[in-house]
Amino acid sequence: MREPAFWHRPPSWSSRLLMPLGALYGAVAGLRMQRQGLDAGIPVVCVGNYHTGGAGKTPAVLALTKLLRDLDETPVVLSRGYGGRLRGPIMVDPKRHAAADVGDEPLMLARTVPVVVARDRRGGVALARSQGASVILMDDGFQNPAIAKDASLIVIDSSRGLGNACVFPAGPLRAPLDQQLARTDALIVIGDGAAAKAVAAGIATRGRPVLSAHLKPNDASLDALAGKRVLAFAGIGDPARFFRTLRTGGIEVVRARAFADHHPFSHGEIETLIAEATREALTLVTTEKDLARLRQGGELPSWAKAIVPFAVTLEFDDAAGLRKFVTERLFQAREKKYRANP
Repeated sequence: MREPAFWHRPPSWSSRLLMPLGALYGAVAGLRMQRQGLDAGIPVVCVGNYHTGGAGKTPAVLALTKLLRDLDETPVVLSRGYGGRLRGPIMVDPKRHAAADVGDEPLMLARTVPVVVARDRRGGVALARSQGASVILMDDGFQNPAIAKDASLIVIDSSRGLGNACVFPAGPLRAPLDQQLARTDALIVIGDGAAAKAVAAGIATRGRPVLSAHLKPNDASLDALAGKRVLAFAGIGDPARFFRTLRTGGIEVVRARAFADHHPFSHGEIETLIAEATREALTLVTTEKDLARLRQGGELPSWAKAIVPFAVTLEFDDAAGLRKFVTERLFQAREKKYRANP
């Protein structure tokens, strides 16, 4: 889905016409968030967004995976598998599954960490535990009440913010903001923009941590593109952030092509992009998530091997603060579960 442009402008007649529907949607979503979720029996850490579209959630999941492993935990990611046809519960196998089966984000994550895809998240918890998980790392699902969360970390892009701050379909919010803020245990602000300042202040006044982070290009990606002029394309929630990250890394982006989030690229579309890049002597580059949708049996088809992946990692300005937060939340979760089941 490509987001309407009016979502990212001050409230206009388009959004005002949809506000009654947004009020109804928000009321239902707010009531749903108040339901009691299943106790997974092990700590559950959720990484989510307040809004539809991208904000850097996948890099945040990978950063938390590394942190949890540094703490001698065994994380297993639980995902709904948006965009995939399989309902699960199923362990994602990058060598066997395609993005059409399990979704692009789970397929990308599964190259680093075990991933369970399950539309019924309760069944997904059982499968994750059977794989030896000591912590379940939920990729999205903040607004879903099925599983009780021991920590909810919300990711927001500092340049994009919350758009017009209206509830879907009048805007990008998945539920009323106040109700989402009340359930936020920590906020991760990515980048140096000013669009997230009001949200960050709202979290800080509640005594919850606000963690600043930045997307850092991997050295191998920078080396592969050093001195080259590129045609960049992306079908993610915020392609503009990807193009900015390339330019910040010193990459000369001559052409930029944006597609809708989770866009299923066809062979013909890739051929067209390759032809355009070849005509202008440009290198074709995209995100790892976009490349995941092109893989077949874990490998890129021959017609896509000219595409250079641009990998990034999420680095926290206060890594010690994040570690302290996660450590305390895991301890509190286990203490609570022990008291409930001594």
